[in-house]
Amino acid sequence: MSDGPVNADDVGWTEHDHGDRQFRRKKLAEAAGGEELGASLYEVPAGKRLWLRHYHEGNEESIFVLDGGGTLYLGPDATEHDLEAGDYVALPAGEESAHDVEAGDDGLRLLMSGTMDEPDITVYPDREMVGLYAGAAPGGDSDERTISTYLDRHAELDYWDD
Repeated sequence: MSDGPVNADDVGWTEHDHGDRQFRRKKLAEAAGGEELGASLYEVPAGKRLWLRHYHEGNEESIFVLDGGGTLYLGPDATEHDLEAGDYVALPAGEESAHDVEAGDDGLRLLMSGTMDEPDITVYPDREMVGLYAGAAPGGDSDERTISTYLDRHAELDYWDD
């Protein structure tokens, strides 16, 4: 249950710096008591990118550009789309929503939201990797997860082998 409005100025930033993947994030939905819908404010410096290109098998995401601009790489072929303030992108579950975001010369400020259903499988097509999550969805409380792992997308075992 919500305790009422949360002002973004009252929520702390989490810094992420992984080479060309660099951004700041405020988990707004979590701060407001959200349970089944996530929302985060992101700031991405010029020329930097967000998370690895991915899509979810069990969750839908969206992007709303607040300020600045950049490039959205969308779909199985990472088709380039310009982003500017006021743009909204719906990212339903599935491969057609594989996405990556790169900030332009002025940086990028955006709001991302998504459903928080679990379990979820997140597919990272450029790395041939999958993320498996149960107990808490991606973006949720990792301490509550019973499964949280990344695996080779093509790793498999025969069901009947000992």
